[in-house]
Amino acid sequence: MATASDEEECYDYNEEDEDDDDDDGDNYYDTNDDDMEPADEREPDTENYDYLCLTEDGARDLIESEVQKASQLLKIPPAVTRLILIEHDWVLDDLENRTEQDIANLLVESGISPSADGSLSKDQAPPSGNYCCPVCVQPVPPDQLQALPCGHFFCISCWRTHYELHIGDGITTEIECMGSKCHIRATEDFVTSLLTTDYYKHRYRNFQFRDCVKSHYLLRFCPGIDCSIVVKADIVQSKKIECNQCKTSFCFKCCWGYHAPTDCDTIKKWLTKCADDSETANYISAHTKDCPKCGICIEKNGGCNHMQCCRCKHDFCWMCLQDWKTHGSEYYECSRYKENPNIANESANVKAREALRKYLFYYERWENHAKSLRLEQETLRKINERIEEKVMKSMGTWIDWQYLLDAASLLAKCRYTLQYTYPYAYYLESGPRKQLFEYQQAQLEAEIENLSWKVERAETYDRGALENQMRNAEKNRQTLLNDFFPRDVAVCVG
Repeated sequence: MATASDEEECYDYNEEDEDDDDDDGDNYYDTNDDDMEPADEREPDTENYDYLCLTEDGARDLIESEVQKASQLLKIPPAVTRLILIEHDWVLDDLENRTEQDIANLLVESGISPSADGSLSKDQAPPSGNYCCPVCVQPVPPDQLQALPCGHFFCISCWRTHYELHIGDGITTEIECMGSKCHIRATEDFVTSLLTTDYYKHRYRNFQFRDCVKSHYLLRFCPGIDCSIVVKADIVQSKKIECNQCKTSFCFKCCWGYHAPTDCDTIKKWLTKCADDSETANYISAHTKDCPKCGICIEKNGGCNHMQCCRCKHDFCWMCLQDWKTHGSEYYECSRYKENPNIANESANVKAREALRKYLFYYERWENHAKSLRLEQETLRKINERIEEKVMKSMGTWIDWQYLLDAASLLAKCRYTLQYTYPYAYYLESGPRKQLFEYQQAQLEAEIENLSWKVERAETYDRGALENQMRNAEKNRQTLLNDFFPRDVAVCVG
């Protein structure tokens, strides 16, 4: 099997090829670099986001300070305040204007008090004399009984077992009374006073801390493996977070992988659909294709979608198999799905096939860019090797060749954004807005493939040409994000 890739032995690349490409193929996108308007450096980056990476101790201190502040404001104990804050996602604005009666009702709403006046019914009065514990059915003296505000008394041993079982399952702030159909929640003070081992106390506080962070609307655990960093932001938006410890990137709002320009709900639907239909997509979407000119079987082993057959030297697009030298004018058609205008009048079977065809169109391009990102990691490795070799031969310093690494880094950044444009386009309704999006998507795709081609052959292009292509690609990326990045309603700190 021959390989159409970016490997040097497959291209037979030389100076004459370079000259020919400059005349016919290097300007595939009809982009006049001299006419490109400089990026407005005063315009804020759409992806800019203020956040703070906290250690576990720093996050605990932040939570405790908020608990103390709310406790003083509401005039209730900190242990009770913590449960209320968890119930209300730590939005203090919802609580600070409550009257004394409102706070009493709030305790009832949060499952902490059985009634607004805190009174017990007659059958919930403290027992006198020996009392039979309803759980272990053993007589217990009054000093060995405990009850939550609901007044359901049980022996200390049963309470302790009840808590240890729940803590073992990772449940802390949701632990309720053992009484039948009683949903009164146990506070930290009540639970820890009955635990006798440091093991369970430690686990309780760790799981309680987890519940506090997960319920806090301005805090997120870093999803990186074995990472303990907690990220704090001032507003909740679908913006990129990069952990300063494990370098994991994720969306602050949903904690999934960063997915601009697609919004959180859409990417969730898309990834769920991909998981459900992945076997069908992988079966239909082969990893090999035939050269459109000579028919030889080829395999893509580089990130660039500009392919060159190693047998007939034909240049073509991996996605649509069109001649690359005329591909610039057709790129819009390559990335745009062509809807069937008469689909509404077709049978259910035809509609089902059309739905699958549409999904596979976008899935193939989504998966292709994901594969290109993986393959371009190999390109980055080769660039590092070439730079090291040049430095060892005294052909400049690392700083002199840093622009090559910057180009590879920008290429990955742009391709990542491009990958996530396809779920966005899949769910975007037809109309003028989708036409504009597809046009900008095509422009970005064109610039990225041009950049990828030049990065993989960086030594055949001068530094100015490569850096100019980097500016073009980033400008198109920012334009698309500025026009289509989801504008979340910012939730601000009170």
